[in-house]
Amino acid sequence: MAAFHALARRAILSLAANPAVRRVALKHGMKLGASRFVAGETLDQALQVVADLNRQGIEATLDHLGEFVSDAAEARAAAEVCLATLDGIHRTGVKSHLSVKLTQLGLDIDLDLCRENMRRILSRAREYGNFVRIDMEDSPRTERTLALFRELFQEFGPRHVGIVLQSYLYRTDQDLQEMARLGANVRLVKGAYMEPPSVAYPRKADVDRKYIEHIRQYLASGCYTAIATHDERAIRAAQAFAAERGIPRDRFEFQMLYGIRRERQRQLAQEGYRVRVYVPYGRDWYGYFTRRIAERPANLWFVLSNLFRA
Repeated sequence: MAAFHALARRAILSLAANPAVRRVALKHGMKLGASRFVAGETLDQALQVVADLNRQGIEATLDHLGEFVSDAAEARAAAEVCLATLDGIHRTGVKSHLSVKLTQLGLDIDLDLCRENMRRILSRAREYGNFVRIDMEDSPRTERTLALFRELFQEFGPRHVGIVLQSYLYRTDQDLQEMARLGANVRLVKGAYMEPPSVAYPRKADVDRKYIEHIRQYLASGCYTAIATHDERAIRAAQAFAAERGIPRDRFEFQMLYGIRRERQRQLAQEGYRVRVYVPYGRDWYGYFTRRIAERPANLWFVLSNLFRA
């Protein structure tokens, strides 16, 4: 089954790279099913989705989708969109944080530029009493991302900036200990990038095992823990450990992707857990959408059924 999924994933990503397929998708994609996973092309559309989630007792973190930036002007433009997103959250009063990727803000161009953009964004978040999560990217950027996070954390603290750690990296055992010493707000994920076995566990079973270990480790630290997973075994392990240790439910939250396991999101919220959904939006949605399809090929049938109904 794993081999079939890997083959299907490669086939879907290869098909998605075809220029003709891309043109059709960009013209009709929201109608054909992209709207299940992407909240819309505009901030107003995304804010409406967040408001709908809030009515179900679910909070959000908004992320403006964007392609790789190649110059300082693009990085500054991306920062302006982040600021506008924080403004929109404040204006409408929806319950949402902001998620950002440092490469979109200039990490690979100029560290000082990236730092300047992040300080502007975090200053706005602090003004509004909001919070910004720095997403983790592939392993060559892990140390630079953590170094900048440490610097920003000293200025803005755990109420306004948090980080993501990936359980499939060998280094995460040590990184998690350091974040606990800092008192950082950490989102734990398994990890989704293609990494060599020299830096990451190659076997899924090992990644699954480490993920549950890291959940327990960080919950026990007393620091705020965001458990980002759709894996039912991991969710139940976190629930059991928190109950066993008497960890209050306001010390952790479950996070899932918009459009995936929606009924489970609502169920967890109804049971009194804090649930936060990652809500992406923007005109550059195509790459994100195709990755969601490739991760779970069964989602392709959802798109095809919409195609035949169109």
